Amino acid sequence: MDVKKDILWRIYLCFLGIIVLGTIILGRVVYIQRVQGAYWKKMSNTQHLKYMDINAERGTIYSEDGNMLSTSIPVFDVYVDFGADGLREKNGKRFYDNLDSLSIALAKLFKDAPVSSYRKLLVAGYKNQDRYYPLKKKISFEEYTSLRNFPLVRQGRNKSGFIVDVRDNRVNPYVLLANRTVGLSRGDTSKNVGLERSYDSVLKGQTGSRLMRYMAGAYVPVDGAQIEPENGKDIITTIDTYMQDVAENALMKMMVANNSLHGTCIVMETQTGKIKAIANLGRRTDGEYIEDYNYGLGRRTEPGSVFKLATLISLLEDKYVDTGSIVDCEGGRKVFYGLHITDSHLGEHEMTVKEAFARSSNVAFAKMADEYYHNQPMRFYNHLHALRLDTATGIDIVGAASPYIKKPGSKYWTKTTLPFMAHGYEELVTPLQLLMLYNAVANNGKMMQPYLVNSINEMGRPIKTFEPKVLIDKICSDETLGKVKGCLMAVLQSEHGTGHALETNVYNIAGKTGTAVTAMDNRGYNKGNKIYQSAFMGYFPAENPKYSIAVVIQNGSDSKLAYGGVVSGPVFREVADKIYAERIGSEPLAQLPNGTDSSALRFFGLKTDLNKILTTFNYPSSDSAIAGSWRSTVLNYNYAQLNSAYNTTGPVKKVPDVTGFGLKDAVYLLENMGLKVEVKGQGKVIYQSLAQNTDFHKGQSINLQLN
Repeated sequence: MDVKKDILWRIYLCFLGIIVLGTIILGRVVYIQRVQGAYWKKMSNTQHLKYMDINAERGTIYSEDGNMLSTSIPVFDVYVDFGADGLREKNGKRFYDNLDSLSIALAKLFKDAPVSSYRKLLVAGYKNQDRYYPLKKKISFEEYTSLRNFPLVRQGRNKSGFIVDVRDNRVNPYVLLANRTVGLSRGDTSKNVGLERSYDSVLKGQTGSRLMRYMAGAYVPVDGAQIEPENGKDIITTIDTYMQDVAENALMKMMVANNSLHGTCIVMETQTGKIKAIANLGRRTDGEYIEDYNYGLGRRTEPGSVFKLATLISLLEDKYVDTGSIVDCEGGRKVFYGLHITDSHLGEHEMTVKEAFARSSNVAFAKMADEYYHNQPMRFYNHLHALRLDTATGIDIVGAASPYIKKPGSKYWTKTTLPFMAHGYEELVTPLQLLMLYNAVANNGKMMQPYLVNSINEMGRPIKTFEPKVLIDKICSDETLGKVKGCLMAVLQSEHGTGHALETNVYNIAGKTGTAVTAMDNRGYNKGNKIYQSAFMGYFPAENPKYSIAVVIQNGSDSKLAYGGVVSGPVFREVADKIYAERIGSEPLAQLPNGTDSSALRFFGLKTDLNKILTTFNYPSSDSAIAGSWRSTVLNYNYAQLNSAYNTTGPVKKVPDVTGFGLKDAVYLLENMGLKVEVKGQGKVIYQSLAQNTDFHKGQSINLQLN
C-alpha cells in the first residue's frame, strides 16, 4: 500500500510539473507573440529583407565643342533565379524544353565555353535551386540585346528566372586627353580627382533603392519594391579638344626629346579666363609619359625669371625706373649679402631696363629691387598682394595649390630675400597663378578668374551657367601697362632677347622666358644636384591678344636642354602656331585703314598667264628673267616689272616661298613639285608650314594659311 501511494505521489508530481512547464511555455509563446511580436518581426525582416542602393546614371562631361570627355557606358550583370515558380512549374518542363537551345545560344554569344559546359552549368543550378546565380558579369549593351531574345529568356523574368542588373562603367573616350583635369571616377567617389570630384554631387544624381529578400544564401530583388534613381546632370567644360590635343602633343614631343621629368601647358582665353586646354605629363619609371598629376594647378615651385614681370610692374608703378633707365649688370655677377647672383650670359654691363628684361638679367632685377625696396620691403610685398600672387586662383576644381609669398617681418625673411624674390626665387607659385598675371597684361590690365566649366545641363538644356568673373579691373596704370607690353615684345623682337628664336613673321608674340635652378631629391642646390625648370609665358597675337599660354617643364639630371627659351619656348610656339592657323588666321581681317593696299601691287604667277593679263589690259611691261616659268611681278602706276621667281626645272628642288601667292598658283606650283597641299582660309598665302629652301620628299604635306 505504501508502495502504491509512493508511486502515485511521484506520478502526480510529474504530472503537475508537466502542467507547470506547459503553462510557462504557453505563457512565453503568448508573451513573444503579443508583447514582443513587433520586435521579432522587425528583426526577421532586417535579416531577410533589406534595401540596396541603385546608383543613378552618372552625368557626362563634355568639351566646349561638344565632344565627350568622360561618360558612363552601361554594363549588364546577368543572374538566374533557378527557384522561380514559373521555371519550376510542371516539374521544370519549361526549363528542360529550352535547355539545349539556350546552351547553344549562350556558347555562341560569349564564346568562352562549349555548349556542353553551359548545359552542365544550367542543370547544376536548377538542381541546387540557386536563387541568384551569377551567370555573366559586365556584358555589353550589344550582348544584352542579343541575350533578351534567347530561348527561355524572352519569356520574361518570372518564367525564365533571368535577372539583369544594369551598372555604369565610367570611360574617357579620348583616354589621356585632359585626363587629370577631367578626372577619374571610382567606386568610392571620395577618391575621385579633377572635375569628377569637384562636381561629384552634380554628376552622380539621386541614388534609388531596391528591396531585396535573402533566400537560399543570396539576396533576390522583390518585384514592385523599387525607387528609381534620378540621373546625374551633364557638365559642359571650357576645354577645346583641338587645342587640348595640340597642347598635349607639343608638350609630349619636347619632353620625350629632352627626357624631362614632368611638365604642363595651359591655354587661357584672354578676355574670359576660360581654360581652353591644360596638358599635364609626368614620366613613369618605365620612361613613358602619362597624365599622373595636375602640375599646372597643383604643383607650386620657384618660378624663375617669368616672375620678373611682377617686379617690373612694381618698379614702373612706383616710378623708380623707366624702361629707358640705365642699370649696370656688373658683368653678370654680383654678391648680395654674402650670396652670389649670376646671369646666364656673363660680361654684360650697362643696359636699359627694357634690355635687361629682354635679356633676362638676374643681377639687374636683384639690384633694382634691393636698391628701391630694401628699406621698405612691405611696399614690394604690397604690389605682389595687389597682383593676387599670394592669393589662391579660385579655379573651380579641387586640388589647386595655394601660393606662398614671403612677408617682411616673418622669421623666414632675411636680407637676401628681396633680391632673390625679384628674379623668381624664395616664393612658390603655380603656373596658373603666374598665367593669370600675364593674361591680365594681355587683357589691358583686367585680371580674370580662371574657370573650367561653362554650364551644368539637364536633358541637353542649361540649368546653371558660369560667366567670366573679373578679379581686378586694372592691375596697373595704362602708362605702366604700355611699357610692360613693349618689354614683353622685346623678349622676342630684340636681337639679344632670350626668346628671339621664337619670333614669327606671321603674327607677333609677347612673352617671357624663365629658367629656375631647382634641387633634385631635396638635396640642396649644390652643383652636382641641381636641375632646371624651364618656363615660357606669354600671349598672342600681341596687338590683339586672343590667348595666353604658360608652359613649365621640369627637366631631369640627364636632360640635354635647360633654358626656357629652348625647352618651353618651342612648345609655346608650336601651340600658338596651330591655334593661330586654325582659330585666328582664318577669322575675317579687321577693317583696313584707308589708303593703298600695297599687297595688290605685288603678286606671283606663271609667265604666260601674267603676259596674257597685261596684254589684254594694254599694260606695258618688261621681263628681266632669263629662265624659268614663274614670275614675281611689281605693278607700278603705268608699268609692270616681271622678275625671276622660281625655276623648278632643275635637278635639285627646294621648298619655294609661296607667301603672297594666290591659292591657284600656290597649289599648282607646290603639287607639281610633289608636295601635298592643305589649305586654311581665303585670299593670298600668308604662312607656310615648310620653310623656304628646305629639303622635302615627294608626298610630304605642306599647310598653307591664307589671309
